[in-house]
Amino acid sequence: MIIEIKIPTPGESISEVELGRWLVEDGEIVDKDQEIAEIESDKATLILVASEAGKIKFQVGEGDTVAVGAIACSIDTNAAGTDPVKQKERAMKAKAEEKNEKGQDEIKNKEEVVAVSENGSADAEHHKIKTTLVAEKMMEENNLSVDDILNGLRRISKKEVNAVLNGPQGKNSEPEVKRKDFSREETRQKMTMLRRKLSQRLVAVKNETAMLTTFNEVDMNRIMEIRNQYQGKFLEKHGFKLGFMSFFTKAVATAMKFHQAINSMMDGEEILTPDYVDVGIAVQTPKGLMVPIVRNAESKSLPAIELEIKELAEKARTKKISVEELTGGTFTITNGGTFGSMLSTPIINPPQSAILGMHNIIERPVAIKGKVEIRPMMYVALSYDHRLIDGKDSVGFLVKVKQLLENPELLLTDGKSPETKLLEIE
Repeated sequence: MIIEIKIPTPGESISEVELGRWLVEDGEIVDKDQEIAEIESDKATLILVASEAGKIKFQVGEGDTVAVGAIACSIDTNAAGTDPVKQKERAMKAKAEEKNEKGQDEIKNKEEVVAVSENGSADAEHHKIKTTLVAEKMMEENNLSVDDILNGLRRISKKEVNAVLNGPQGKNSEPEVKRKDFSREETRQKMTMLRRKLSQRLVAVKNETAMLTTFNEVDMNRIMEIRNQYQGKFLEKHGFKLGFMSFFTKAVATAMKFHQAINSMMDGEEILTPDYVDVGIAVQTPKGLMVPIVRNAESKSLPAIELEIKELAEKARTKKISVEELTGGTFTITNGGTFGSMLSTPIINPPQSAILGMHNIIERPVAIKGKVEIRPMMYVALSYDHRLIDGKDSVGFLVKVKQLLENPELLLTDGKSPETKLLEIE
């Protein structure tokens, strides 16, 4: 039976995609639910899976742009289970699992070198031949001796001679100074649809917005104290670690209540201001930058935000995130500090009007109540569209975020001090 595998719909607004690369060979026997291809859209990289087991036949080439719903490949289910290589792999896997059940130690893939003992025959001439544990295991499974391997070597080339001469024990080897090979080669690869779309959007932002950036610094001491003090209980209670990103997400969502213009965006000649705060978290993936959305961050608890960020980031990195999870957002946070950035000017993610940039935490001397103390400090940057956001709101918003991060207890009282809320004077 021939099964047709069609290009899935990444999202309502997407009519065509690009087949990034095949993860299997044409004519290969694939298993059911096996990942067979990467599909590139202008928003995300998605995985195409085999709906049935069988022999695959490509209908689309790598790099081809195809319409949603088009046939990507076909699978002949009559050929399922006929691949001897896969059968051997399954048998080996079953054998390994059986050994595990009996409590035998698994053979580790370590490149620990062991000497092969002399056997009195041809091995006597090669008594110091060395093999790895992996090679020994392969030889044992296929009933091969050292002689079989040596006899299988058809010829000795210049490469092998140079390897011996220039090796650690070679005659021409230099113990301290090693010869360096300089390359003049180049690699060239086609840009993915995601990268092309990202490039267009970034250039459009620079050309179509009046983007400015304001800076401040945050004393991370209180947050770090909370994490150090309660990390164990938090992990035991929720099953995952407490990071910094949830504090920042909750802080910006709370600060929006005082400066709603930061959460606004231009829609033609109108200004659209949502009542909700959907925060995009920039995540670096092998295929480029993706921004999954934490929706209604203003209404979620810190653990709920932390868990959602963790799950969305994992989906983005493993190419299992949906277009819906990347669509929308009223504000974005990007963390260059994970790569060691001290300061930067992040670019707005349209149609949003602002973005917050986090950076690395560095211990610096600061003045605290007239005394110099060493504190963990972070520079933060807010880039904003000056057409929509005035300096008062941009600076005031960033100061409010700083206040909430330095006093995270205020997140329990919607950013207001407990005293003023108790006295109802705000």
